[in-house]
Amino acid sequence: MVKPKYFSLEEFLESSTALENKIKNYPSWGHIEHLNELALFLDNLRDAWGSGLRVTSGLRRKWLNDKIAGASKTSAHMIGYAADIVPVNGKMDEFIDFVKEWAKDKMFDQIIVENTSKSRWIHVGLYNNDGEQRRLLFKMLI
Repeated sequence: MVKPKYFSLEEFLESSTALENKIKNYPSWGHIEHLNELALFLDNLRDAWGSGLRVTSGLRRKWLNDKIAGASKTSAHMIGYAADIVPVNGKMDEFIDFVKEWAKDKMFDQIIVENTSKSRWIHVGLYNNDGEQRRLLFKMLI
């Protein structure tokens, strides 16, 4: 298995919601394989961007996903094929524009700019639950 250059498995498993609710968010071997593939995809984005990216949400086992307000019941987070990311340099507007351009020739399922009243992030879904890569780009207000 090729190891990601910038991302660790632990980054995709951290969850304040899991800690608060005493939920074990342990991955299966299948999750680990999916997360590795996702991390390699994000490595390419990180290389192109030229600055660090932080994973704010990665794997969510079903019992954790159920605790996340507004989370999809079919979320690719549950199968290890999605992560929410932000640029560590804080240049979110520039990063959003960059990702839209970068993604034009890439295979992925969803890239969603998500907003709440308090924060913004980009959801990157590599595959959906049906193994599809629909190349959907959109914005969403939560």
